[in-house]
Amino acid sequence: MKTSLKDIAEELRLSKTTVSWVLSGRGNERGISQATQDRVKQCARRMNYQPNLLARSLNTGVSSTIGLILPSISDSFYSQVAREVEMEAERHGYSLMICSSESEGERENRMIRMFRAKQVDGIILAPTKISKTEIRQLVDDAFPLVVFDRYFSELKTHYIIIDNEQSSYRLVSHLIERGARRIAIVTTNPHLTTMDQRRAGYARALTEAGLPVDPDLYGEAAFVGYEENVFRALDRIFAKAPDVDGFFFTTHILALEAFRYFHGRRIDINDGYGLACIHEVPAMSVLAPAMNVARMPVGEIGRNAVRMLLGDIRNRGGLSRSADREFESLVLPCELCFRD
Repeated sequence: MKTSLKDIAEELRLSKTTVSWVLSGRGNERGISQATQDRVKQCARRMNYQPNLLARSLNTGVSSTIGLILPSISDSFYSQVAREVEMEAERHGYSLMICSSESEGERENRMIRMFRAKQVDGIILAPTKISKTEIRQLVDDAFPLVVFDRYFSELKTHYIIIDNEQSSYRLVSHLIERGARRIAIVTTNPHLTTMDQRRAGYARALTEAGLPVDPDLYGEAAFVGYEENVFRALDRIFAKAPDVDGFFFTTHILALEAFRYFHGRRIDINDGYGLACIHEVPAMSVLAPAMNVARMPVGEIGRNAVRMLLGDIRNRGGLSRSADREFESLVLPCELCFRD
């Protein structure tokens, strides 16, 4: 049978209220002696007491839980961020609930509603940007929220992104310096501001070098069914620009699918092609050891997201819905690794 507060109180001949104050961490606040607090905690451990966190959250309005919504849990970048968020949240006494939107706007909305129903204290989100219904409601309600990797220029939120344009510019400029002249871009999710920034960096590098931004060298793969879409995009590029001599991938996921394409088409991508990618996975060192990458600062993203969110949670009682509320916008540099 599950141990209750009443069981502990009867065992120690204390009031149920005293036991509750001690086990909720309010013993000092209520002037309960350290000896009594130690007795209560030892008895709770001995009797294997497990607190009812839902009941506690309903009583206090605080669950010590935060929600994390990712576009895809299987994506190594997002799983790495999740690990960093979980470790940092735990360090501050918070537990983490994680779910995946699968880059579907309505699913994202459902996940937000579910987290709010479960009384999480705040949400960290890499939004799809396809639908903003529930996110706008979070903003209107001054609900603690941090978005990362993507953001909304028209909504006032805390956000964390990388220096997308500059990282892309430097990678493509490096390929040009190494002799590439017909550099293709393979990208996805054109509705995302961050992808716009990466395309802008690619175009700026070409323009400054006096090279044309050729539409025949542009490949776009929709995220839904992106495996087949990457193949179609690369087929189109090779058909219209057989003299292509470089590739810039705006995400590591696209690069991995491209490696599968190159293998199937018997194209030696490591012979005569300049390669660059935003972020990397360990397999790249084997599949394309000359790939130049911009490493995304996963640790900084995770730690700063938790820091921003906990700041909002602590101040929630004083948060205003007015336009005067301050938000933090953090743009983090990538580590550029030139390997060719």
